[in-house]
This record gives sequence, structure tokens and C-alpha cells, in this order.
Amino acid sequence: MKSFLLILLSAMSLGLYTIYGQALPADVQIKTAVLPLPEADRDGAMVYGYDNEGQLILLREGTNNMVCLGDDPEKEGISVSCYSRKLEPFMARGRALSAEGKDFKEKREIRGKEIAEGSLKIPREPSMMYVYYGKQENYNSETGELKDGKFRYVIYIPFATTESTGLPDKPHAPGMPWLMDPGTHRAHIMVGPFN
Repeated sequence: MKSFLLILLSAMSLGLYTIYGQALPADVQIKTAVLPLPEADRDGAMVYGYDNEGQLILLREGTNNMVCLGDDPEKEGISVSCYSRKLEPFMARGRALSAEGKDFKEKREIRGKEIAEGSLKIPREPSMMYVYYGKQENYNSETGELKDGKFRYVIYIPFATTESTGLPDKPHAPGMPWLMDPGTHRAHIMVGPFN
């Protein structure tokens, strides 16, 4: 009887893994990925999503200046983001370093060095990123809709400082804009989260 239960449990867990391991259809992933964007920008955005092996792949080329990343099925909850196409070399380099097993600190140091050397380009003018996230239980995997999600806005402004922007380096009230990583290549204005 014990052997039968072990086999049954193993088969059930394998079945759950197979169901869990299936990527959502491309159209659903795209619909979810573009949720952070204003409605007018959604249809033209380039979109990356995931295949059944969990690899990030291009789902749609796009025709405007926005790039969207679908939800990573390996991470808890739902989180999608879209950013200016000008940020793509910086973001793509971060993804490549992650794939090599580099941690946050290593990625920061490597990209900072490459920007300083000129081998990695990052826009010097402000560049927008939109983020939308929420709980897994509020996500409809058939329609790609997320109920009760929250927005966060990030404006990359490399090497900006609290002095150059007048922004504080931490928020003093909910939803207040503030400057994160001032004076570095990663300097960005954080706004949100908002419902």
C-alpha cells in the first residue's frame, strides 16, 4: 500500500509540474505584459514572454518605442513591466548577466563599468518604465487580466543627484516621487505604488 501511495503521489506531482511548466498562450502573455502601458501604446509595444522551458523569448516585434516583459512564471505573484526602447541595451545586458548567474551587485558593477568605458550605452535623457504587479490569486490566466494590481513608475535619469533634481533620496509620503541610486548610472525617479 505504501508503494502504491508513493507512486500515486509521484505521478500527481509530475502531473502538477507538467501543468505548471506549460507557458501561457502567447496572446495571453502579450495581453498581460502590456497592462502597465497607457491604452494607446499597448498594440505597438515589443513583447518578450516565456516558452515551455522557462526561457525568455520574443513574442511580438512591436512598432512603437516601448518594450514589455511578460510575467516570469518562476516568480511568485504577477509582475510585468514596459520601458522605453532606448533602455533595451541596458536591460538586455542585465538579463544576459542574470543568465550567467550574476547577482544584483555583480550586475550593477559590471554594467556600471561598461557604461563608464562606453561599451554599454544608456540614454542620458529621462527614460520611462511602467510596472504593474499583483497577487497570483487575482490573475486570470485565460484572459490575461489582473484584478487589484498596483502601478509603479520609474524614470531613469542616469547620474542625476538630489541637488540636480530637487528630489529627496527617499519618499516622505505615500506616492511621493523620490530619487533612487542618486549620482550613479542607475539613478531613477521612483513614483508609486498606486492602485
